[in-house]
Amino acid sequence: MQEVTIKDITKLREATGLGIMDVKKALVEAGGDHEKALDALRKSGALKAAKKAERQSNNGIVDAYIHGEGKIGVLVEVTSETDFVAKNQDFKDFVHEIALHIAAADPKYISRDEVPKSELDKEKSIFAEQLKTEGKPENMIEKIVAGKVEKLYSEICLLDQPYVKDPDRKVSDLLTDNIAKIGENITVKRFARFTVGC
Repeated sequence: MQEVTIKDITKLREATGLGIMDVKKALVEAGGDHEKALDALRKSGALKAAKKAERQSNNGIVDAYIHGEGKIGVLVEVTSETDFVAKNQDFKDFVHEIALHIAAADPKYISRDEVPKSELDKEKSIFAEQLKTEGKPENMIEKIVAGKVEKLYSEICLLDQPYVKDPDRKVSDLLTDNIAKIGENITVKRFARFTVGC
């Protein structure tokens, strides 16, 4: 068994783009063999996920959807890695479905990472007070609040929302399916939803 050196770790890290601990673990398990470690990372899927996530998505399109005789309007920007994909009909259809979903479901944020901590803390506090008022046991409150926060994410975060055309699936599932189908990293960058009188 070959000893794993910093040089080995650095070499595999540069080849994969993965973190030090992932690379070191793979090398140790492969007995210091660079090729075996690389194969193990490929098989685990870690390499594929890391590569796809690091690819820039600087192309794409902006789509508009108008609903209810002009009462609701949505603009959404979805990006892809290449201009070729941005012109692909499957990609355009996916972006339009996202715009349609936003019109129907009215999300406030794209993902849970975007929810301000202050808003989350306020909601948690309200949930906890409601549960105390209802007489829920103190030791259960934290667990129930966590469940309520998950439900909140599914209401206000686009990627966590049940997809309006298939409520058994999340919008994130639709995104994942299209990344697999199209073969490129796709990102919902931003959106705006307008309602007459609001």
